[in-house]
Amino acid sequence: MAVSCGAQAQASLPDAPEPQPDVTTVKGFPVSVLKDQKAIWTSPAHIRVKDLDWLVPLAAVTGLAIATDRDAMLHVVPIDAKLNKRSTDASNVLTGGMIAAPVGLFGWGALKNDPHAREAGLLGAEAMVDGVVVEQGLKLVFWRERPSADNAHGKFFQSSAGVDGSFPSSHTVITWASAAVLADEYPSLLNRLLIYSAATGVSLTRVVGQQHFPSDVVVGSAAGWLIGHYVFKRHHKEIVDQY
Repeated sequence: MAVSCGAQAQASLPDAPEPQPDVTTVKGFPVSVLKDQKAIWTSPAHIRVKDLDWLVPLAAVTGLAIATDRDAMLHVVPIDAKLNKRSTDASNVLTGGMIAAPVGLFGWGALKNDPHAREAGLLGAEAMVDGVVVEQGLKLVFWRERPSADNAHGKFFQSSAGVDGSFPSSHTVITWASAAVLADEYPSLLNRLLIYSAATGVSLTRVVGQQHFPSDVVVGSAAGWLIGHYVFKRHHKEIVDQY
């Protein structure tokens, strides 16, 4: 009888409230970015055991890439001025498209009063801003030389590299941050295929263009995707009406 009463009492308790998203608004955009940065830079302190399932493989791939970066740039990636320039131009065009997509979505959403498009545009922009802050911070920590310096030795902690260092790749961080948000906002198989194909194209062309080492784009792509996915998860709301 006591068990039965207890079960009935438990069943009558109200459900715990669902955690609400921290909705980003135009007015609150700077504050949202600051909150993101705090969460991003303190995230290593919150690593859980289950996170090792992807952290360990990522660390292994990054370590292998760094160990083979010079050989890849000298013996695998073609050193051809025309090809390198075309690849660099292609990466710039693709990156420009991934930057323009959230801007266009936000404008379309405002024009057509479409909350979903407005959110996709705003969160895409937020993820890219977060990505720029993170990659610039990492560049100033690692100070890695570009492949064009010192016969592609790719040395770290060279103050001459400055804010234009090679590690990680700015283009890939920005592109993958935008791609992660857009793919989460519009998750059909075709959309994801197109979005991530464009992001992958940026990663590949940065290397073929002799602008970055493979490890630069591996870390840049992973960082961008994680940032974009985090921004979506934290700020996404099914119906957004607070702009």
